Amino acid sequence: MKIDQDVSWMRDGYPATHWKKPDTDSSVVVCNLSPRHCKIADGHMGQCGVRGNVGGELFTFNYGKSVEATMEYIETEAVNHFRPGARILSLGNIGCMMSCDFCQNWRTSQVRHLDQNDVRRYTPEQIVETCRMLGVGVISWTYNDPVVWHEFVVDTSKLAQKAGIVTLYKSAFYIESDAVEELIDCIDIFSISLKSMDEKFYRKFTGGTHLQPVLNMIRKVHAAGRHLELSQLLITGRNDNEAEIRKTNDWVLEHVGRRVPLHYVGFHPAYLYTNVARTGEDILVRAREMALEAGIRYVYCGNMFRNGVSDTRCPECGTLTVRRYGLTAEPVALDEGGCCTGCGASNDVVQALAGRNAEVALETSPDGYRCEEFTWSAEANSVHIEVGFDQQQVCAVRLERLGTDAVPAQNLATGGVLRRLIASRQTDAETGVRVTLPKAARLQFFPVLDRAHFPTSENLAREMAGYREARAAETVRA
Repeated sequence: MKIDQDVSWMRDGYPATHWKKPDTDSSVVVCNLSPRHCKIADGHMGQCGVRGNVGGELFTFNYGKSVEATMEYIETEAVNHFRPGARILSLGNIGCMMSCDFCQNWRTSQVRHLDQNDVRRYTPEQIVETCRMLGVGVISWTYNDPVVWHEFVVDTSKLAQKAGIVTLYKSAFYIESDAVEELIDCIDIFSISLKSMDEKFYRKFTGGTHLQPVLNMIRKVHAAGRHLELSQLLITGRNDNEAEIRKTNDWVLEHVGRRVPLHYVGFHPAYLYTNVARTGEDILVRAREMALEAGIRYVYCGNMFRNGVSDTRCPECGTLTVRRYGLTAEPVALDEGGCCTGCGASNDVVQALAGRNAEVALETSPDGYRCEEFTWSAEANSVHIEVGFDQQQVCAVRLERLGTDAVPAQNLATGGVLRRLIASRQTDAETGVRVTLPKAARLQFFPVLDRAHFPTSENLAREMAGYREARAAETVRA
């Protein structure tokens, strides 16, 4: 892929780190950020599509370039043992060091499909100031994958830590050791996604990459003592079988131990792999049972809206300590130190009661507001709510649950670089959500098909249509 100055996001490069020249006389550069070690000719990009060679030096072309910043729950990132229920500021970039044929965010990870209208430009200072202004205590680097956003992630994370803001790194972690050393210094939480425990799977379905470097870097993070949680997407017809699940359980127990939380996550058909059904719930439940039986203490089902499959129970006395449904969580029997209030045993939950958020007041009379509703469906039990307004303005949005009185209404604030909020189904009885916002503000709903999914304007209709076709095929087979 050539660097094309006519494409707006390619016009300005930022000096990249982690590269070298193979010899002093060569105009070729070698990128050492990931184990792929792309050799890049002058005027061209590496396989990620965002790191390129200009005059014999490596530049990154996605510094500060992001999809829409979004306020989500920390559980969205497959993190259940750090500030349960906390609101986070999620940011994803463009490009990727992988090219998975089942990618949930292919419109941004594979830059040849990128719609430039989905690209936003932020500075580290804007992101940290937005968190400070809105009282958000966690920044999450997520969606397509933060590895190829390395320079911006490191710069912003260092600034965030100085401001007392926690940083979270959600990644497939195909990255080299020197870059991981930098991350360990400025990232507080690592949520790492294993694609499979099969080397052939990585080569065949993820773009020619390999498994062992991922496993090595997971062990490196664990040895450094950073907060670590692992997840594995169970993909229909590929790795959703008991043999694969058993390999994952065995590796976790041998190399990082029984106390590291493990998430088995449901897949929805996406990108080039759409002629299958979503992962069966019975498979996810069985994977959880197998991991618990093997001796892993904390095991969760992801992308399931069902009681009991994502709760934390005390490993010593069995007390329900954190109740979860979908993406929401409520500590019910933990003290501030993350110990069970029943027996006093550690549940390995960090800052257990720090995820509770203060209510935001609506700043004008109800006459200045309007209401719109979104209904949950088989396709989407979560939604991104995008509010258009003056970026200098703090805007309160009220969320009310339809079909139930069990969940109280919430007031949430947007402002700074933040225009998107996630709302997620919280009970079986709930049918949707009502949004109250200022009459002058613009509103758009983006259905979220799973918790790793960032919906964009271009891919929304196609993904929803493909998902419905897969469900119809599943119904016919049944």
